[in-house]
Amino acid sequence: MFKVTLADRPEFLAGDDTRLREIFHPAKHQLKLNYSLAHGTLPAGQRSKRHVLTSSEVYYFISGQGRFTIDNHVTMIESGTTIYVPPGGQQWVENTGDTAIEFLCLVDPAWRLEDEVVLE
Repeated sequence: MFKVTLADRPEFLAGDDTRLREIFHPAKHQLKLNYSLAHGTLPAGQRSKRHVLTSSEVYYFISGQGRFTIDNHVTMIESGTTIYVPPGGQQWVENTGDTAIEFLCLVDPAWRLEDEVVLE
């Protein structure tokens, strides 16, 4: 068994301007996983930077509300929304609510710096 809590994971500012805590990453935690899992937040009134990954991503939104853009497709997000981002999709999230957006992000294969390009 491998157990963590958010308090166990240091928070950092990601390249897209979201605040992240890596929950599981196979390169850092000696786990037999092909994916990485992070917890993220985006404050009210802010948006992440437009970026692209060579990996696929799945976002699960825990709280907050806003808009998620992939390429030219915009969709509203709220608590309970799940979004799939295909590899190479230009993406960003905008917080249109009064509270922080909180989410989980699964990246497959696991996130690597060289696989992400911030476009702004």
